[in-house]
Amino acid sequence: MRAEPAAPAPSVGDLAGLAAAVLAVAPRAVGGLWLRAGAGVARDRWLAELNKLMPPEIPWRRVPAGVSEARLLGGLDLSATLATGRPVSEAGLLATAHGGVLVVTMAERLDAAAAALITRAMDTGEARSERDGLAQLNPAEFGLIACDEGEPGEAPPLALTDRLGLCLDLAVLPASGQPCKPEAVRQARVLLPQVQPEARHLAELCAAALQLGIPSLRTPLQALAIARVLAALEGRLRIESVDILNAIALAMLPRATCLPESAEKPDEAPAEPDEPPPPDESQPRREPDDIPQDIPVETALASLPPKLLESLLAKMGALRVRRTGSTGQAAKNARERGRVFGSKAGDPRTGARLSVIDTLRAAAPWQKLRHGPGGPVQGIAVRREDFRIVRRKARSRTTTIFVVDASGSSALQRLQEAKGAVQLLLAECYVRRDEVALIAFRGRKADVVLPPTRALTRASRALAAMVGGGGTPLATAIDNARLTAESVLRAGQTPFLVFMTDGRANIARDGSPGRVQAMEDALASGRRLAELRQPIMVIDTSARPAEQAASLARAMQARYLPLPQADPQRLVSAVSALQGRERERRAS
Repeated sequence: MRAEPAAPAPSVGDLAGLAAAVLAVAPRAVGGLWLRAGAGVARDRWLAELNKLMPPEIPWRRVPAGVSEARLLGGLDLSATLATGRPVSEAGLLATAHGGVLVVTMAERLDAAAAALITRAMDTGEARSERDGLAQLNPAEFGLIACDEGEPGEAPPLALTDRLGLCLDLAVLPASGQPCKPEAVRQARVLLPQVQPEARHLAELCAAALQLGIPSLRTPLQALAIARVLAALEGRLRIESVDILNAIALAMLPRATCLPESAEKPDEAPAEPDEPPPPDESQPRREPDDIPQDIPVETALASLPPKLLESLLAKMGALRVRRTGSTGQAAKNARERGRVFGSKAGDPRTGARLSVIDTLRAAAPWQKLRHGPGGPVQGIAVRREDFRIVRRKARSRTTTIFVVDASGSSALQRLQEAKGAVQLLLAECYVRRDEVALIAFRGRKADVVLPPTRALTRASRALAAMVGGGGTPLATAIDNARLTAESVLRAGQTPFLVFMTDGRANIARDGSPGRVQAMEDALASGRRLAELRQPIMVIDTSARPAEQAASLARAMQARYLPLPQADPQRLVSAVSALQGRERERRAS
């Protein structure tokens, strides 16, 4: 149990009123507001109060869900052009909202193309249009209010909501208390540039985002901007703990995907060893001293209104159900993933998207036969064999599986290179959203040191605990690599296997010593691995190219690469080059 603080913790204030005040002071600095509320009196009243807080000269523009590109960006003013006899351009909604607020109604139905235009303007502060023979570039700096009227599970485009610092649900958090006064908003606008945060404030917010399972890097920065505005509204030049709490409640808690208690579940993270692993002197150390341990997430949770806390807990329960349940929805998402590249014959009742144009094209040549000679033509006769469904091509993620010889013959000279190569590859894979796995074999067994992952911290711990020495159970390592590759294939990804060994096996599959039997077992396991028909690379780590490693590569149908003087960067370059050629081959 946690000890009670000596002094009462600052309480979270009227969040609905605070959100309106923050948005009135600095709409662009905080990005905007994701407003979950159905069309009705509560939402109209809140928007009216917000409008009163803002200076009268600030523009206020509304965007319908079905807005066109021309309405957003502007273009040719047809009436003015006809009247003057020369092309006349008109500004769109993005440009006319410059310096003010843009309100998107029914944001959950907003078209992806329109959302992309809005987010580009939010990022660049400009509205660029090149259409109707006219090119124009107008300033477009505004705060956005996305009015979400959708049912649970529906939401505006993620690219849009990710840029909105404030999040408010009027269904569970009605406005209460005294609203902010316009005079306080005007004073806060003047005072805001003088409010400078400290480094610990951003560290606290980043740690809070990590505890709440928020992946976006924008959210802590938006929360920091909110805390600055809250301090300015109170007439202070320093951010205090109550500002941090309110910023967490306004920007982070509504987006949380887990609560602090769930971070300790054994299925979410591996259990910590009783003793820390020995440090890896070849890798730079990352000290956790600058990460704050006293994170105010639990204080903010305890200060929430009861109804909002219940809603947040219910959301966590729904997330757990979705993570562990419906495979049908996962299959549906898999069918709809990837870019469209033509169509094929199929049944739309399976959930695939029907290609109407291609279906009509397939049915068109048969219309005379189906209607009969001289018969009246009433519509188009379409039969089951005419149906064409959309074909999609999704980019297959790659899992690079390193199989490293940590035996006595290779450990001392190659273990550090393998660790460095895995660290460098992890950085590249994180950008491509690929994964890396690591299998080390020594003594009489082969261990999966690092299951497929993109987690840098987890990889660093696994690599630091990796030791070398002992025999070379090469056949067991190949068998484990095949099992790992098969699990990657079942997950819908492409395995890429990299063996780092000199090929001198001396432990047979049954654990008995003996070079002849051990090599026969390794070659047999290599031939079974080749049946998967996946890209494989064998890196010969011996001081001179060895026939054992070359024969192993032939059995695996793998690319053989001798690297007697390898370093982590050269290893990564060789692996990346082969991966690039493999992607080009698959694409062609």
